[in-house]
Amino acid sequence: MRDAIARALLRVLSLLPRAPRVEPGRHTAKFLTARPMPVREAPSEPDPAAAWRAPWQTPSAETVREIFEQRPELPYLQRERWRAAAFAELGVDYDHPTTNITPVRAVSA
Repeated sequence: MRDAIARALLRVLSLLPRAPRVEPGRHTAKFLTARPMPVREAPSEPDPAAAWRAPWQTPSAETVREIFEQRPELPYLQRERWRAAAFAELGVDYDHPTTNITPVRAVSA
C-alpha cells in the first residue's frame, strides 16, 4: 500500500512545472559564499573613569548635615516630613519612614 501511495505522490509531483532558480537557496554554500559577511565590531568596554568625570549629582555632605540639624524641636514625624520637603527643594527623593516601628519589648519602669 505504501508503495502505491509513494508512486502516486511522485507522479503528481512530476506534473508540477520545474522552475529553475535564478539565485541559490538561502541555505546553500553558493548563497553563503556569494554574500559578504557582515563585520561586527567587538563591544566596547565601559570606561570606569567616566563616572568620575560626570559632575556630582547629589547635595554635599555639609548641605545634608545642615538639613538634619535644623528643626530639632519638631516632633519626629513632622521633622521627617520637613526633611523630605527640604530634600525635595534640592531635587532629591528622601524616603522618610512611614511606618511606626515600636520596640518588641516594652521597658517597664
